[in-house]
Amino acid sequence: QVQLVESGGGLVQAGGSLRLSCAASERTFRNNAMGWFRQAPGKEREFVAAISGGGSVYYTDSVKGRFTVSRDHAENTLYLQMNSLKPEDTAVYYCAAAASYHIVTVITQYDYWGQGTQVTVSS
Repeated sequence: QVQLVESGGGLVQAGGSLRLSCAASERTFRNNAMGWFRQAPGKEREFVAAISGGGSVYYTDSVKGRFTVSRDHAENTLYLQMNSLKPEDTAVYYCAAAASYHIVTVITQYDYWGQGTQVTVSS
């Protein structure tokens, strides 16, 4: 069974950094777009960042210049480097894998999901 397992979340002060990881098992997603989403309490899950099978990247406006998405094909792992964190970044962060090679940003276009990791940014 395909699994995506996130790690790296935690509590950090505003202005700090965290690096999230998402390890995939049972299959490789080398040719698939992968993405990060987040869900804050009382809000809908929203797109954060994505990377295509070829390495192109795309970010939601609120994280541009602060977050960096990357992937390591050898390790079959997706990363999200988060710098200059703000309290409004507080959420459960999910990684996901799509059937598409190209970047997609809609939740329903992703077929595999991790269980989520909590990120809390204190002011």
